[in-house]
Amino acid sequence: MPNHVVVIGSINVDSILHIQRLPKPGETMEMDAFSQAAGGKGANQAVAAARSGAKTSFIGRVGDDANAAFMRGELVKNKIDTQYVTTTSGEQTGQAYILLQSSGQNSIIIQHGANFDLTPTDVQQAAALIQTADFVVAELETPVDATAEAFKIAKAAGMVTILNPAPAQKDLPLTLLKNVDLITPNETESELITGIPVTDEASMRASAAYYHELGIRGVIITLGSKGAFISLDGQATIVPAFKVKAVDTTAAGDTFIGALASVLQPDLKNIVEAATYASMASSFTVQKLGAFPSIPLGVDVKAALNDVYSSKVGGVPVDSAGG
Repeated sequence: MPNHVVVIGSINVDSILHIQRLPKPGETMEMDAFSQAAGGKGANQAVAAARSGAKTSFIGRVGDDANAAFMRGELVKNKIDTQYVTTTSGEQTGQAYILLQSSGQNSIIIQHGANFDLTPTDVQQAAALIQTADFVVAELETPVDATAEAFKIAKAAGMVTILNPAPAQKDLPLTLLKNVDLITPNETESELITGIPVTDEASMRASAAYYHELGIRGVIITLGSKGAFISLDGQATIVPAFKVKAVDTTAAGDTFIGALASVLQPDLKNIVEAATYASMASSFTVQKLGAFPSIPLGVDVKAALNDVYSSKVGGVPVDSAGG
């Protein structure tokens, strides 16, 4: 049976400004082009999970504007259960303004809109859904207290929780962290949370130890083009990235999370293989423009992995001491 993934998170319409480079202070410059696409970290993760075959449900909020109907339609088109996507009257649906440079790098400005109206009560109303999930996934583009409530419900029911701590926040509450099974920061996010710059293998291990001391069993620190560092049950592994030409890095991290949740076993024992799959999925995403439009189908990811490995996939092992 496919994994059942419940995502608690943000729903945004992405407005993409295509530029050669970031403007300098006081500088006026022209755009090369302008485009819009469905997005939001939570919605991206849900679409990535669904396109990789997971049964996927979403908990979130939209406004009562035209963008709400657009985003609901996009989620439904991707076979995502939207029963617990509720509407905030008099509010706008979340929006993101993405400065996309010709190099493929981006800078993002978020207008939270209805995303920040999500409450613990909304989550409690979806308790029965959360209690049937294999994985409950969240990021930090919605209020932390709502996510903490979702993870509390999930853990009480024996479900597995995945926290993508993005955008990064310092001093995340213990009410949230104590119920996290797997945390997935990138290098920048991890440094802000732990105070440890991620520069080499030793600092990766030190960062992972920080999370483990909080009671978090699994740690994946994503390293961009350098792959991902995994620490679980005393074992440390680096899964390499797949080398491609990046056109737009928007939603690459979200694709990794959603794809990972779609194939990960609840006991996390196949975490290296799942992260390798997720890394390949992300490599597809950076080769296209936009968030939803760039997220691949699982069949294409698997075919690409078969081409690369022919049979069994795996990471590059780091020695098993520590972690």
